[in-house]
Order: sequence, then structure tokens, then C-alpha cells
Amino acid sequence: MLSPEDSPVHGRIDRAGRLVSADPALADLHLRAGGATGGPLAVPQLAALARLARRLAIPVSRALTAADGEEDLDLWVRARPDDDGVALAIVGWKHRPAAPPIPAPRPLRDYDFIRAEADWTWAADATLRLVALSGEGVAALAADGVEPALGEALTRIFALDDGEEGGPPLLDAFARHEMFDDQIVTRRGSDRRFRLAGVPLLDPVGRMTGFRGGGFALDLAAPPLVVANEPDDGAKAAFARRLDTALRTPLHRIVATAEQIREQDVGPVRSDYDAYAGDIANAGRHLLGLIDDLVDLEAVERDDLVVEAEPLDLADIARRAAGLLSVRADDKDMRIEQPDLAETLPASGDFKRVLQVLVNLIGNAVRYGPAGSTVRVSVERRGDRAVAVVADQGRGVAPADAERVFDKFERLGAREPGTGLGLYISRRLARAMHGDIVIESVAGEGARFVFTLPAG
Repeated sequence: MLSPEDSPVHGRIDRAGRLVSADPALADLHLRAGGATGGPLAVPQLAALARLARRLAIPVSRALTAADGEEDLDLWVRARPDDDGVALAIVGWKHRPAAPPIPAPRPLRDYDFIRAEADWTWAADATLRLVALSGEGVAALAADGVEPALGEALTRIFALDDGEEGGPPLLDAFARHEMFDDQIVTRRGSDRRFRLAGVPLLDPVGRMTGFRGGGFALDLAAPPLVVANEPDDGAKAAFARRLDTALRTPLHRIVATAEQIREQDVGPVRSDYDAYAGDIANAGRHLLGLIDDLVDLEAVERDDLVVEAEPLDLADIARRAAGLLSVRADDKDMRIEQPDLAETLPASGDFKRVLQVLVNLIGNAVRYGPAGSTVRVSVERRGDRAVAVVADQGRGVAPADAERVFDKFERLGAREPGTGLGLYISRRLARAMHGDIVIESVAGEGARFVFTLPAG
């Protein structure tokens, strides 16, 4: 008869977490761990892996170590979810002397659950300074075009709300070396609010070394335009709000989960599954972009649209926009030339909306420019106008199409990426700030988009 070390050991957990069938080796381990026949699986490591697989709705494989009496038991477990629960297949099954007991970090399963549900992930050190932030977190937390910096104190990034016990839950958990999941925060420099959750990280002697956790959007809608007497009962506005609320959070989770699969955070996957996960993540990002565009479209088409006019430095904003798109350009082996650090150009407009326009213009140049080419971003004064010019080395736009590119939902080719709303929205915003966007282009010679604002 084969031992558990020689052949797989199988079991099945129902949707309520009960061990409903098991080979003898697993059934005996379950009973030795204090479980009852037909009761909830009593081996914490196996139960946690099954919950993770069920929550992610994908097979998960992982090496685990479980306690078995006075010994440790090394296992390699595959958990495969289906409509009735989770099927377990266990190989290895090697006993060894238990390691000496030492204070241990909170079980990783708590972080697995946070990571599976969170919109983005983060980590902080023992002084509560940010040491890691996922790409989704960088995008979500950028305020006024400035991304949070690694090494920055969490309390400088967020304003912490007090919890039910009077103090901020994050600080209470830090003092007690405990997990927290209910810290409501506001991103400083914006009105965006999030919920943070985290598990403590402890060194081998039990000293606190930081937190690892996730962030959950309470309101990820783009900051609205400043408008006068905005009605609350307009059909278009109500539709945009419902669309944004209903779709944004689940799409963020779809993208995050697809990226976890592609990066194999939850175990090895087949190469074709890796490609599928990448397609899912890209499709989710496309839909998020469409939601952003539809929300902005509803705002810019209002008859009473009014944007703030404030003194700003157009050269500085151009550098910020170029910096935000540098990673995307690097992915295509492209280079973005930007105004020199010493260059300034006073102008008048709304900072966030000027940044939005330039990010869209530079993003289009990167999207349509050929690999290895250069996007040039320059600024200059023309009379009473402050001007930013974004020039690419793509195929350009024919003179006959120079106005069509600014039409709503217009794409010059059926296979062109995007929603056909970016340039339409950008020009509406530019004109609301008493500026404009025009195109100077010849087919086959690249495109030059000229964005003007009142000079400061």
C-alpha cells in the first residue's frame, strides 16, 4: 500500500468550509487537529488556502507547513474551486521535528484575503513610512499630479479619521501589534477617501517592523469640475454617477486580481493563462478609462460649466505630465523631451484640468508614435498666450481630418485604440479656460498639438 508520501491525498471541502470527504491520511490529520467528522476543516493552513482559492475563483497551489502533534508536516497543496466547494490534492506529506516556538507574524492568510479584495496594496516600516505601493495605489493616490513618495510618512500622505474607540484604528493597531481593517483616511491635497486594512509584521523576537496591507476606494471618482448651481436631478448626471459607482470598484478588483494571476502571486500558472490574465487586466483598464471619459463628458457638456482660473506655471505642469507618462514611453522604447527645469511660463487656468489636458495630449503621442521615437513637449509665449506644444513622430493627420479628431467619439481608423473622447474633452476644457487646442500636422510627418491658455 502506498504511503501519503508516495501518492496524492485527496479531500473535498463544501461551500460552508466542512470537510465532506477525505482520504484516510487527511481525515486522520483533521481529527488530530481537533476536527469532527463532517465538520469544518480543522487544519488552519489548509482551510485558509481553500478560502483563498474560493475567493479568487482560480486553482491555487502552495507549499504549506502544518502542525501535527509534536512534529511539523510539510505539504504541497493544490486547491481547485468548483460550484460545490473546493477539491484538495496534497503531495509530499513529510514529517519533521517541529521548529522551536518563536513569536511569529500574523498568519499570511489574513494578508492574502486583504490582497485578494483590495484595490491596491501598500507596506510601511516600523516608523510608519511608506516602503511599498502597488501600481494601482500610485495611480489612485496621485494628488495634484504628485505621486506619494516611498519613505514618506503615512500621516503626511493621509489624514486619519478616528475610529469608534476614539483614536485612529491604524495607530491603535500599531501600538497593540494587531491587525486592523477599518481605518478611514483622506488623501491630503484632495477630497478622495479610502479605507485601509493591514496586518502587523514582526521580527523573530516579536518586535514590530511595520504593516503590510491594502487600500479600498470609498470614492474613486475624478474630482468634479467647479460648476455653478449644478442641479442634482439631471438625467445625464444621474446616469454618470450610477455608472461610476456601479462599475469602478469591481473593475479595479478585476484588474488587480488579473495582475496577481499574471505575476503568479498565488502560484504557478500555465503560459496561456498568463496571457489571458494580461488581456483581462488590459480590458479592465480600458473600461476604467471609458468610465473616466463618460464622467468627464457629462461635466464638460453642461451649459453652466465654470472652471477655476488661478496663476500657474505651464512649464512645470508640462514636466509633471511628461513624468507621469515616462513609464509608458519606456515600455515602447520611446523618449519624452520636456521643458528644461529652469524654464517657467506663467499662465492662467485650473491646475488639475491643465494637467489632465497635457496628460491626454502626451499620452496620445506615446500611443500613436512608433517605437524608438521621441515625443517633444515645449512651451513658449506668443503674445498674450501661453502655449504648450506636443509633437510626435507618428504618421500625422491629414489637413482634411484636422478638425475631425476633436469630434466626439471620433477615431480616424476602426482599429484605433481609445474611446474617441479624449481630444473632445480636452478641447472643451481648454476653451472653458479661455484657451484652445489646434493641430498642426501633415500626413506622414508627425502631429503637433498646440494647447494655448491666457498668459499669466
